Amino acid sequence: MLASKNILLIIGGGIAAFKALDLIRRLRERGATVTPVLTRAGAEFVTPLSVSALAGHKLFQDLFDLTDEAEMGHIELSRSADLIVVAPATADLMAKMAQGHADDLASTLLLATDTPVLIAPAMNVRMWQHAATQRNIAVLRGDGIGFVGPNEGDMACGEHGPGRMAEPLEIAAAVETALADGLLKGKRVLVTSGPTHEPIDPVRYIANRSSGAQGTALARALAALGAEVVFVTGPADVPPPGGVEVIRVQTAQEMLAAVKAALPVDAAVFAAAVADWRVVGASDSKIKKTKGGLPKIEFAENPDILAHVAQLTQARPALVVGFAAETDDVVENATAKRARKGCDWIVANDVRAETGIMGGPENAVTVIDAQGAETWPRMDKARVAARLAERIAAALA
Repeated sequence: MLASKNILLIIGGGIAAFKALDLIRRLRERGATVTPVLTRAGAEFVTPLSVSALAGHKLFQDLFDLTDEAEMGHIELSRSADLIVVAPATADLMAKMAQGHADDLASTLLLATDTPVLIAPAMNVRMWQHAATQRNIAVLRGDGIGFVGPNEGDMACGEHGPGRMAEPLEIAAAVETALADGLLKGKRVLVTSGPTHEPIDPVRYIANRSSGAQGTALARALAALGAEVVFVTGPADVPPPGGVEVIRVQTAQEMLAAVKAALPVDAAVFAAAVADWRVVGASDSKIKKTKGGLPKIEFAENPDILAHVAQLTQARPALVVGFAAETDDVVENATAKRARKGCDWIVANDVRAETGIMGGPENAVTVIDAQGAETWPRMDKARVAARLAERIAAALA
């Protein structure tokens, strides 16, 4: 599946570097040529000989190699690849990428390229959760850098949590997705994401627990397949992906207006968790707490954006996909929702608190269409997005 593709693999300095050896094998099994770059720290965990032998290719390590740099080797390396993969991407490497540092071969390659970049972060859970790392992640996502993982689990340091590098097979699948350019080329796809905020007064609003992570991952996966993506997002916790048209909204009514303005599209995916109700006559001033009395708040039903688009008689997208967040009788309720709304597919998930899905890094979905229900295993939201994007591409084809 990766025949004739050239992957530049940068191996960072972390215990997860040993997985890069298996990753090289997995990529070559798929037909890719792997050109390895080993950082000085990476060489503390895997040897240059083992990396070069598995890659079947010359290994690059030094920025100031006289032979390579006589031909401006770092420029050639950075631009001759179809994809640059960083695995493991350490906190230090990610910080260098976010700030534009170029003090070794790896960071210089990453700065001197216009080739797509996919990184597989790996670090201690506290390093991953540190505010500085999270800021760098936001910068990198905004720059269009692709992410695979990290996963959650036990680490070499003895701690448990997010920070484990994705497994080689996951990374290989992400590489295939990133290089599947053309499957959706020429197609325009609308994606809604995140919650909506319905104001009560200038300081209070009604909202829900949606982080926007699944919708964001889906927009990124669709763009990776070559689609022109219009991304309508509420106030989500995660930054929007690079390479898409971003339209920011707050309320359900604003989202409906943005969706209407984006039509026509080939496919529309409604992953946003739109508030069902809004406050009638939201106050322009802060509602004051009064002794012995409660404010009287009247509600009105918000527009049904999914049903509006699914039931269009003109300019209806060829494929309309809804999401159903359920806590009881998930498949039954989602199947009924599909029929009621008139959409082609419903992606259902169980969002009870104990599942950790709403606002969490993983998802477990059932895709319901006219043929029935297809339940997928629980996986990272990026993998759910990649798989759903491929399904959309097949349907539009």
